[in-house]
Amino acid sequence: MSTNNYGKIAVLLGGRSAEREISLQSGQAVLEALHRRGVDAHPFDPARNPIEELLKKEFNMAYIALHGRYGEDGTVQGALELMGLPYTGSGVMACALAIDKWRTKLLWQSIGINTPRYIMLNAESNFDMVVKDLGLPLIIKPSREGSTIGLYKVTSAKDLLDVYHMVAKHDSMVLAEQYIEGIELTAAILGDVPLPLVRIELSGELYDYKAKYLSHDTKYFCPSGLSPELENIIQMKALQAHRILGCEGWGRVDIILDNSDKPYFLETNTSPGMTNHSLVPMAAKNAGIPFDDLVIKILELAHVG
Repeated sequence: MSTNNYGKIAVLLGGRSAEREISLQSGQAVLEALHRRGVDAHPFDPARNPIEELLKKEFNMAYIALHGRYGEDGTVQGALELMGLPYTGSGVMACALAIDKWRTKLLWQSIGINTPRYIMLNAESNFDMVVKDLGLPLIIKPSREGSTIGLYKVTSAKDLLDVYHMVAKHDSMVLAEQYIEGIELTAAILGDVPLPLVRIELSGELYDYKAKYLSHDTKYFCPSGLSPELENIIQMKALQAHRILGCEGWGRVDIILDNSDKPYFLETNTSPGMTNHSLVPMAAKNAGIPFDDLVIKILELAHVG
């Protein structure tokens, strides 16, 4: 399709989630790429403008560069479907499932996709039993946040209750997860094709918000350095993990490879970052897809409700 045939495109960016600042960066990068390709694209911040203005301003399609809640959780997708506007990325159900790490795990476990053991926490949980069952260290994180916001590594049982209360400020659903020591990997999916894996080398212990967006010491390797056979196995499992949630268009699956080369699947992102620290553009570049081409390809794969 010619870039002149897309009509007027709204790049949805910013939004109301805890990931607003990253979304603004992603959206700006997407906007600039679309302009370079001659697409009639305009920024649209749902936190600043009523969503119905998309119709009033006669947009033909929405490019979703929102991250986290109210953008990656099915809510905006549902509004766009009601308005009859095509949009990039996955549909309502897939987005709602993928942002919920607990329900993602339930689905993955049902088809044999390996994921770290976990326990859902609440204020009445027996935290001593949690430590006994999962061991130490363990990971505590919100079930429905992105960008590792609210993620903590707990190394002492006496800290668990305090950490739980800090995480519960982000989400009423709190996940305690088995800590897997190993290599951080991410598998980008474009259409129905898994892109080359990206291996992440940390300067600290956790791939948290600081390591993702603020640190200059985090290193990324693409090619990953894994054997072609192991990389292919992980890519195919990532594609399966993506599909079982109903994801389409594009996305990113996060993985830890333990010291015996066993992959553990952590979560799926239905609207990954598109900043200069982002991993999908890195994987696409290694596959011979420049950033502007990636942006156009995602537009071509837009969801029509």
